[in-house]
Amino acid sequence: MTREEKSQVIQDLTAVLAGTNTLYLADISGLNAQTTSNLRRACFKADVQLSVVKNTLLAKAMEASDKDFGDLPTVLKGNTSMMISEAANAPAKLIKEFRKKSKEKPLLKGAFAEESIYIGDDQLDALVDIKSREELIGEIIGLLQSPAKNVISALQSGGQTLSGILKTLSEK
Repeated sequence: MTREEKSQVIQDLTAVLAGTNTLYLADISGLNAQTTSNLRRACFKADVQLSVVKNTLLAKAMEASDKDFGDLPTVLKGNTSMMISEAANAPAKLIKEFRKKSKEKPLLKGAFAEESIYIGDDQLDALVDIKSREELIGEIIGLLQSPAKNVISALQSGGQTLSGILKTLSEK
């Protein structure tokens, strides 16, 4: 690979890093062709981009990026695959689900999700538990609806008179 080609790859990786808030680094080495194909298919279905990267080029792209990747470049040893997704927990869920069949692989090296750094495979459960923006909004709406429904049902059970409504509200 020439210097110009390496420079172009670094620029491309820097652009990819700038356009995402979720980056997972995983080790998928040792998977046979069939298992790798199954992983790629699962990534496609989950809307997760999977690509194998050269560690030195990715490290240089991280340095050139405006984002602070902290200690994440330290995990760039051996074979590295990059997983990118819109949802912060999608790659973690995919890895966890995929491991039910292939046991130890893919191995999570580290992740950059929701502007936080996670290093090591032991962080997988924490990453699975991250809620997306839409999930948080749904939970908040659900929590807000519950008290509103209680007030409405209390008002309806208190009768149509003002004194019945006041009595019901004072009991609550």
